[in-house]
Amino acid sequence: MRKSILLLVVMLLGLTAAQAQYRQPKPWDNGRLKVSDNGRYLVFENGKPFFWQGETAWLLTSRLQREEIDFFLRDRARKGFNVVQVSIFHYWPQFNVYGQCTLPYGTWDFKKIDQPGVYGYWDHVDYAVEAAARNGMYLAIVCTWGSEIVRAGHMTVEDAKKYGKFLGERYKDKPNIIWIIGGDIAPDRMPGHMEIWNALATSIKSVDKNHLMTYHPDGRRSSAEFFNDAEWLDFNAFQSGHRRYGQNFGQTQGYPIEQGTEEDNWRYVEKAYAMTPVKPVIDAEPSYEGLPQGLRSADEPYWTPAEIRRYGYWSVFAGSFGHTYGDNAVMQFYIPSIIPSFFPLLPWYEAINEPASGQMQYLKKLMCTFPFTEGRPDQSVIVGDPGQKHDRLIATRGDDYLLVYDYTNKEMEVDLDKISGAEKKVFWYLPENGKLTYIGQYAGKQHFLPDGGYGAGKDKVLVAFDASKDYIPTDAVSIDWQLERRRF
Repeated sequence: MRKSILLLVVMLLGLTAAQAQYRQPKPWDNGRLKVSDNGRYLVFENGKPFFWQGETAWLLTSRLQREEIDFFLRDRARKGFNVVQVSIFHYWPQFNVYGQCTLPYGTWDFKKIDQPGVYGYWDHVDYAVEAAARNGMYLAIVCTWGSEIVRAGHMTVEDAKKYGKFLGERYKDKPNIIWIIGGDIAPDRMPGHMEIWNALATSIKSVDKNHLMTYHPDGRRSSAEFFNDAEWLDFNAFQSGHRRYGQNFGQTQGYPIEQGTEEDNWRYVEKAYAMTPVKPVIDAEPSYEGLPQGLRSADEPYWTPAEIRRYGYWSVFAGSFGHTYGDNAVMQFYIPSIIPSFFPLLPWYEAINEPASGQMQYLKKLMCTFPFTEGRPDQSVIVGDPGQKHDRLIATRGDDYLLVYDYTNKEMEVDLDKISGAEKKVFWYLPENGKLTYIGQYAGKQHFLPDGGYGAGKDKVLVAFDASKDYIPTDAVSIDWQLERRRF
């Protein structure tokens, strides 16, 4: 009897939690996502800004069961993620955890894809879309992993048209979809590929007028190189890659970037930011937490939480409209019973608690403290040489605020008169935990030396704003100061 009562209580609590989840306001209550009027950011139809805090979960729809999808998305929602990037057709042939295939007839025929009484592959994708919606998250769908499907010759232009129409019709009315064409591949890699990608993109767009679209290239490449003029491309995405400075593995011919700049993801932002027509830009795949540098050997150093943070702040302060985080084990949903890629150290259900996954929310919280969609990158805020490699200072500002990211905790000189106000309130901000320290009011060109000594990974952000503004009170000890005050 007591066990039955306990079970009933647990069921009621679960039902109450589910009902509360459905009642929570959702981002799309503000209308559809669109590109801001200045062409630099994403906003909702009502003008409210949207900061993309993305998570890389490529194999979510193929390797996770429904209950695991729910568990994962709840965790990511708690950590502030609002976009999950998923590759829904990653391999050929593609089967999911339930043994269902993407193309059960072996051809690009979608007329009988939904069978009565069968929980098919695309039913499971539907479930992931709806689970993300319950958690207030967008699903950024990579339609096919190009390096596995298109490069291998499994998709023609006509196949792409059929597939695009199928996807567009199936998901056009879902509120939380973002489309990603490509999938770790340069579109000019082989003859005919550009035609395939254009066919897939335009066929989706011909049906679906509701959702934004971009292209995901291979490492150290940007969609801006190939599709900036394309009408179907709403924003640019780049993959800054997974190599450290100088780690080119002997490649000299055809190397797509300047040698020795492998970690400088801000360079991709600057290049795309300067192009016309003006389009927003984001680092959709930087280095992963828990990944060996260069991918090829577990004997290489693994990327640290501080380095993962640096990729985020460098990119956003250089002009990105958000940032995508990734973890090596999570992106492939590694468990000990499968053969992994790239030497993960933890199973995915433990790796979801890696430090940087919880720290990326502080980038979003900092940016959303200010009217960031009115801001722009501005290196002239920094007086003198902004530095090279890890010493590189990156600055962004609005009319009445400025932010400077300092990865190595070095001394900086900043021109505070680049923003309004006779005096400016100045703080140090810790990307690791969102802690704030007020250091005073200043004006003009000022030197600032952070506490803690020089060293990589001791990152801080100098925060300054017009003293007549009330963005942050001087007694605030964290970016969550409003929540802290509500507790007392």
